[in-house]
Amino acid sequence: MQLVRQNEKNTMKRRRSGTPPSGRGRSPGGHRPVCAVLAALLVAAVGSGCASGSGGQAGGEDGHWERPVVGFPGAEAGTNPGAGHPGGPGERAPQVREPGEAHENAKLSPAVRAMLAKKWGLDRTPLIAPAPPVVKPRITTREGFEVEDGDDSLPPVFTTVPTKDRVVFLTIDDGSEKDPELLQMMDELDIPYSAFLSDYEVSDNYGYFGEAQRLGVALNNHTLTHPYLPGLPYTEQKREICHQQDIIEKQFGKRPVLFRPPYGNYNGDTLRIARSCGIKAVPLWNVEAFPDHMEWREADEDLHPGDIILTHFRGRGEWGGSMADLVRAVMKTVTDRGYAVARLEDYV
Repeated sequence: MQLVRQNEKNTMKRRRSGTPPSGRGRSPGGHRPVCAVLAALLVAAVGSGCASGSGGQAGGEDGHWERPVVGFPGAEAGTNPGAGHPGGPGERAPQVREPGEAHENAKLSPAVRAMLAKKWGLDRTPLIAPAPPVVKPRITTREGFEVEDGDDSLPPVFTTVPTKDRVVFLTIDDGSEKDPELLQMMDELDIPYSAFLSDYEVSDNYGYFGEAQRLGVALNNHTLTHPYLPGLPYTEQKREICHQQDIIEKQFGKRPVLFRPPYGNYNGDTLRIARSCGIKAVPLWNVEAFPDHMEWREADEDLHPGDIILTHFRGRGEWGGSMADLVRAVMKTVTDRGYAVARLEDYV
């Protein structure tokens, strides 16, 4: 636990700024057809790049993405299209993507994918991840991340998924910034990511994350109030972890199996409680992304197959950049180094 203890030294300082210590997907099926989004841009420019699709939502005549009735800032707390409870007349029925299906962008021509990348300000077209493994890799706790008196029955704590595929995994924590542009961007570019939610950040607008879930984003556990867990007694840790499990299941219809402790700090009680609440794995991170730089756990400051990338739902007020700016920065690093973004839940 040397690395864990090292993280603890900076915890209080980080908590004041709201930034966790350094070092810390989605599936198809419910896409809005990208053809509709690009119709106005590509008429007569691209002949037959788009595969026809159903279950999506067409854009307007100007090619703009049609936003749902609920699920954005201002939606009533508890309104959640992803859980199958429409919030009012005129809402479409939710269509949640299922894991393991082909990426929507894989059906598009290179010209269309290049146009989408240009639209969102990416220097290069994102690479398409390979099909997920038929058998998920066996994941064990990373050396140095063990807890005292731990055993193989505890959820493994890891920073990289064992795979030879040139893929990395994008994860986004907390939930304070609820930017509609992020949903549109990630949907059109077909970039998978996984969200780790703290209820105190998301309870003002569950609908936003319900919409993200409908678009294939897996919603995972990041505690109720984002505390430093090793400093809490057993009963308080249990409330933070297990009650958040209950809330996510109630609001979004699915109990998480992945859990990320705030700041990457945990102890034996944390893992035993997480196991008791249905958690199967504890993904930390090998890279942390910001709009203007990356922070690396490894000395080589490079990506490796299966690396987990951490970032946060933050906006201009805190980071000086939007979520779209953040994604552009992450994708430049990922694509330039020859990697695709895959869905974490397809491998774990």
